[in-house]
Amino acid sequence: MVRRLLPKNLEELIHWYERFISPLSLVAGFLMDNLVLLRRVDLWTSNALLLFYLSFAALGIILLNGIEAGKFKQPWLLKIAPIIPVAEQFAFGGLFSAFVSLYSRSAAFYGTWIFVAVLAGLLIGNERFRNLYLRFSFQVAMYFTALYLFFIFFLPVAFHKIGDFMFLLSGLIAVGCAAALILALSRVAPALEKKERTKSARSIAVIWVLITTLYFTNLIPPLPLALKDAGVYHSVTRLSDGTYSLVGEPRTWYQALLPFPATFHKTAGETAYAFTAVFAPSGLSTPITYIWQYYDPSIHDWVSKSTFNLTINGGRDGGYRGYSLKSNPAPGRWRVSVLTQTGLVIGRISFDVVDATSSSELLTSVH
Repeated sequence: MVRRLLPKNLEELIHWYERFISPLSLVAGFLMDNLVLLRRVDLWTSNALLLFYLSFAALGIILLNGIEAGKFKQPWLLKIAPIIPVAEQFAFGGLFSAFVSLYSRSAAFYGTWIFVAVLAGLLIGNERFRNLYLRFSFQVAMYFTALYLFFIFFLPVAFHKIGDFMFLLSGLIAVGCAAALILALSRVAPALEKKERTKSARSIAVIWVLITTLYFTNLIPPLPLALKDAGVYHSVTRLSDGTYSLVGEPRTWYQALLPFPATFHKTAGETAYAFTAVFAPSGLSTPITYIWQYYDPSIHDWVSKSTFNLTINGGRDGGYRGYSLKSNPAPGRWRVSVLTQTGLVIGRISFDVVDATSSSELLTSVH
């Protein structure tokens, strides 16, 4: 009776408890990444963790295919062979959990949130992918995807630069790393690598084109930059201690959490201030642009009214603070887009301007 309650071997143990361990490890890993390990993209601990996951995944791919091809015959390796796909799945789960955590902090409008939703789908789907991790081309495709998503923000952090060149360079390095992995696999599983070479190369090409297209259509969050705070105010003043005094209209808790446009009650000749705090990694200095746009109901489109440029410096946890202003904005719908130097949207402030005969209730906060 007791024997029937115990697994016969490691493979049976994994099979019995996988449906419980996978969801729990997914939740625990995601919370750990968000709350403890991945607070900032420029911390060495964050990047060391991601490099560990990438190295662990590459090792799992090499061992799995080497064992299948008969290259590795050591008894201890054969004994742990059933757990290698699970360990590989764990590594990819950790990577995509980290990517959801980091990219979601930089996502600022509906287009980039579609990209984050796809990452979340890969993370959740990862729990159903165990059998696919036995397939050579799937392993290579997943690994290349993880490499590309990692280098997109790691290179700007390492070189203190952002822009199209750094993005394209990240793709080239990811291709080079994936090619090195395939070369290693050709040594441990030559017959399998030759059979799957074309399919693997096609998968890499498709993923490269897809991610590159998403970048140049502004559908990838502009990591490593992230909008930490933003709002429209009646007054913004920089104090002597370096903090900012913000005078604005009160908002309900659900207006603060959800993307409801704010209401700006404007008295005659009053000025509107757009305040932002944009996070950038330590050592990175880059220009950003504020574009004030008014929605013209006669043409049903947004019309740019003014532009303001600001250079931000990285390193501050709460983001680099700055503001732009618009004198006497017309009543109606307004938005202020905060852009990178290449036109990627870091964030947007949406609000409705309403004429008022007297000042509304205002609250003062310090940032």
